[in-house]
Amino acid sequence: MDRIENGLVAVVKQDCETCILVEPILAQLAATGMSVYSQDNPAFPGSVADVRDDRELEASFKLEIETVPTVVRMENGIETGRVVGWVRDEWRDFTGIADLGEGLPAFRPGCGSKSVEPGIAEELAVRYGDLPIVSRRIEVAPLEDEIEACFERDWSDGLPVVPPTPTRVYRMLQGTKRSPDEVIGLIPPDLNPCTVEKVAINAVMAGCKPEYLLVVLAAVEAALIDEFCMHGLLCTTMFAGPMVVVNGPIARRIGMNARENALGQGNRANATIGRALQLVIRNVGGGKPGGIDRACMGNPGKYTFCFAEDEAGSNWESLSVERGFAPDASTVTLFAGDGVQAISDQKSREPLSLARTFAACLRVVDHPKYVMAGDAFLIVSPEHERTFIKAGWSKARLKEELDELLLIPGEELVVGAGGMAEGVPSIMAGKRLPKFRPGGLNIVRAGGGAGMFSAVIGGWAASGEKGSIPVTKEIIEEITE
Repeated sequence: MDRIENGLVAVVKQDCETCILVEPILAQLAATGMSVYSQDNPAFPGSVADVRDDRELEASFKLEIETVPTVVRMENGIETGRVVGWVRDEWRDFTGIADLGEGLPAFRPGCGSKSVEPGIAEELAVRYGDLPIVSRRIEVAPLEDEIEACFERDWSDGLPVVPPTPTRVYRMLQGTKRSPDEVIGLIPPDLNPCTVEKVAINAVMAGCKPEYLLVVLAAVEAALIDEFCMHGLLCTTMFAGPMVVVNGPIARRIGMNARENALGQGNRANATIGRALQLVIRNVGGGKPGGIDRACMGNPGKYTFCFAEDEAGSNWESLSVERGFAPDASTVTLFAGDGVQAISDQKSREPLSLARTFAACLRVVDHPKYVMAGDAFLIVSPEHERTFIKAGWSKARLKEELDELLLIPGEELVVGAGGMAEGVPSIMAGKRLPKFRPGGLNIVRAGGGAGMFSAVIGGWAASGEKGSIPVTKEIIEEITE
């Protein structure tokens, strides 16, 4: 489309009764210099000598046409007015022609512009807009299967990914006001720069909706916090991968699951947010199994491990509040988590009995003799939480009790005790050693309302110098148009 400095511009389409109705008016105005663009047939209107072909909809997009017919007045390349549809008095005032449209009806509504039809707007924005997709494009042959092409280029985690077409990436970028070229950090292990656009591309491949993008961005940023030690988490031969816990209003707004099967399959937000983080690490950072990812066995959570805390149903402080954030803040917390270890206690009705069950299950994280070796998350179900609430126990009270129950006599932990060669040096006999470092045990409420089951998720080495510690990043909820 040539830039129009001055004059009137009309946009019409033949598949519009109102455009056909005003054809004589268009011809009259075109004779005085008005430019006419046709969205569907460059031979329409036939009474106009020089109709501009806008079947590619470039003019319609740049003029922001929503309804045809529309006439726009341009002065020095700037729009100074427009009329939409057919309203005879408005057209007369707009053109200054007192008898314009004599004999035509006083009013007829217009028709929808082809540029705003479903799916078209995003394609036009990619083609003509000011939000360019700058990542390298890979052309796929017409007969090549797009999903198989992603497998062949090693972009997948082993499951099919959504091909990241420019239109899909553009649509994903509508989930944030951040500039697509903003670099959010260097992704390990290769320390490649990662832009907002790169995150959006991998969010598309993971199957995210645009409204999930803010959470994915925060999760990626959290993974780059030094204390989380994403590079070390990739390199370790242990089981762990990033576990994402989401707190706050955004979890409810995007429909995350904190209840039945919260740690399992079936919820799009849970499944794709965690997967998007892993794909960023893989595709931008180069962290691939058999390469820098040296896990001996890994765990299924390395596909995706993401859930929301059930704050609405809980009587306890949320994880994010415990970690210093306001109750109405939205956050992601990353933890270097192993697989899920079940806790089943159907009979305890007193808090101390249930706490002892929890402690016995927590003691076996990594190995019954390992102490101060890793953090853990305890996921408490509603039925188990109710046992503590009825007795007046806060989350802090439960943690205090578990800390005491998890002070283990050194003679049970030393090398050779229990007939096991594993263990701490014999000098530790006679001492009481804590299972976890101070603050290393985290508790969240999640799960379905029926079933007296909770869960333990053990973690990689606790010390920041040795491994990873949990980190929390606030999600700034933007108002996007």
